[in-house]
Amino acid sequence: MIDLYTFSTPNGRKVSLALEEMGLEYNTHAINIMEDEQFAPDFLKISPNNKIPAIVDHETGISLMESGAILIYLAEKTNSFIGKTPEERAKVIEWLMWQMGGLGPMLGQAGHFIAFNPGKSKYAEERYFNESLRLIGVLEKQLGKTDFVAGDYSIADMAIWPWMASFASHFSLDSEKMPNIVRWYKAIAARPAAAKGYAVPTDAEIPTV
Repeated sequence: MIDLYTFSTPNGRKVSLALEEMGLEYNTHAINIMEDEQFAPDFLKISPNNKIPAIVDHETGISLMESGAILIYLAEKTNSFIGKTPEERAKVIEWLMWQMGGLGPMLGQAGHFIAFNPGKSKYAEERYFNESLRLIGVLEKQLGKTDFVAGDYSIADMAIWPWMASFASHFSLDSEKMPNIVRWYKAIAARPAAAKGYAVPTDAEIPTV
């Protein structure tokens, strides 16, 4: 059994989506980051960086923070969604790291300044939104070559998709400018595991495009 500590954010939804796709049994513990529950001493023992998500795998005794590390761990545990050859695995991890180091942080900052703190800094709004659009352009181009980001459906898609759902919610996915992303987004949204994972830890519906 796995204990999942999470909240309704793109990073949290990455892991609940993966757990659902992999068919792993888990208990959900909601950590309300709006009420600073991530700073509770008991949670800090699991996630020293005060961030969700985090897991404790009682089968192995391993606890992990950082969504990317958790996704790799779960994929290796189940031998799924991480590629079947060294080359395929390398591509999956490449795009997972692209999300971790680029798309997630930039979309997060764009949302922070534009959706939640508009008018505080025009420079920040323009900087993060423009970089978000550049990264989305990279994703659009990649999805013009493959059905999913790294070839077959993988943890890379599970990491990127919740962030694009967040973008769709706060901004929009333009079907004329982003046809490949919209096609990919809808394909994942139609998966039962995506709907279940998106609704953890509180009921929520996937944004439509």
